[in-house]
Amino acid sequence: MALSDLSRESLLPSFLYSASPFTAASRLSASPSPAAAPAPPASAFSGGAARGGKPFSINSPNEKIEMYSPAFYAACTAGGIASCGLTHMAVTPLDLVKCNMQINPEKYKSISSGFGVLLKEQGARGFFRGWVPTLLGYSAQGACKFGFYEFFKKTYSDMAGPENAIKYKTLIYLAGSASAELIADVALCPMEAVKVRVQTQPGFARGLSDGLPKFIKAEGAAGLYKGIVPLWGRQIPYTMMKFASFETIVELIYKHAVPVPKSECSKSFQLGISFAGGYIAGVFCAIVSHPADNLVSFLNNAKGATMGDAVKQIGVLGLFTRGLPLRIVMIGTLTGAQWGIYDAFKVMVGLPTTGGVAPVPAAEEGKAIA
Repeated sequence: MALSDLSRESLLPSFLYSASPFTAASRLSASPSPAAAPAPPASAFSGGAARGGKPFSINSPNEKIEMYSPAFYAACTAGGIASCGLTHMAVTPLDLVKCNMQINPEKYKSISSGFGVLLKEQGARGFFRGWVPTLLGYSAQGACKFGFYEFFKKTYSDMAGPENAIKYKTLIYLAGSASAELIADVALCPMEAVKVRVQTQPGFARGLSDGLPKFIKAEGAAGLYKGIVPLWGRQIPYTMMKFASFETIVELIYKHAVPVPKSECSKSFQLGISFAGGYIAGVFCAIVSHPADNLVSFLNNAKGATMGDAVKQIGVLGLFTRGLPLRIVMIGTLTGAQWGIYDAFKVMVGLPTTGGVAPVPAAEEGKAIA
C-alpha cells in the first residue's frame, strides 16, 4: 500500500471517525463496488462528513516530497523548530521549579512547595519567567537536532552500506543523534545561560531583552558558553537515548504489538505510536542526563563557579537525584509531545512518520513518496 494514498488521513484520533485504527483500506473494503458507489478520495477522508457533520481532519497536501532531498531536510528542520520550541515553552513552569530545586533545595524542598513558593513570591505570572529565551533557544536547538539527525542518519547509513546499515542500525542512530546534538547545543547554549540566570536569580532581569545585556556585562560574551561542556554532557547522552530508544521502541511496537504492517496503519494511529514511544524514551533520557542537568543549572546560576564547586556543594548522590522525579515527568511528557508534533508536521507536508523501519542507504534511496 502506498504511504500517501489510503493511509494519509486525519491527525485526530481515529475513533472520532472510524471503528478501526489500522487501515483506511478496511473501511473501504465494505463499501459498494466502484460502479455502484465510488469511494471518496483519501484526501477527503472524514467520518464526520459521512454522518452529516463537518470533517474532523487535517490532511496532507497533494504535493510529494522526495526523501532525502533538500526539501526533505528543510521540512525536518521546520518540524524540529515546532516540536522543541513550543514544547519547552509550554513546560516553562515545571522547568522553573526544577531549576530552583536544583539551585536552592532548602527553599524549594519539593514540587508542590516549590510551586507554592513561586506563587507566593512572584504571582502566577512568575511561572513563565524566562519563556522567551526558552522558546528561542530550544527552537534553534530543535532545528539543528532533528534536521541534522536525519542528515547524519542517512549519511552514516550510506557509509555503512546496505547490509551494515541494517545490521548496525542502533549504532547509526546513536552516532547520528550525537553528531546532531553537538551542533544543536552550540545554538542553544547562549539562551540556556540567560534562561537559567533569569529563572533562578529573582530581580536579575525580567526576561531576555534586559537579561542578555546584563549577563554579557557581568560574564562577558564568552560567559554565554561557560556551560557548553556540561550542556554537551547533558544533551548528547539525552539525545542519543532520545533517538535510539525511540527508534527501537517504535520498531518493537510495530513488530510485536500491532497486527498489521506500519504502512497499513492510519496516520493518526502512527502518531499515537510516536507519542507513546517518545514518552517511554523520555523517561530513559531524564535518568541518563540528569547529573549534567544539575551541573548546567549550578554553573549558569553562580558567577565564577566550576564543576568541582558543583560536585562539592551538591554531592555525587545529589547530582543523580536532586529534582529527578519532576524532571522525569517533565522530560517524559516533553519528549512524547516532541515526537508527536514532529511526526504530525511530517505527515502534514507529505512525509512518513519516524521509526518502524531500518535506515535507508544510498543504494535504496527513496524516490518521491508513492
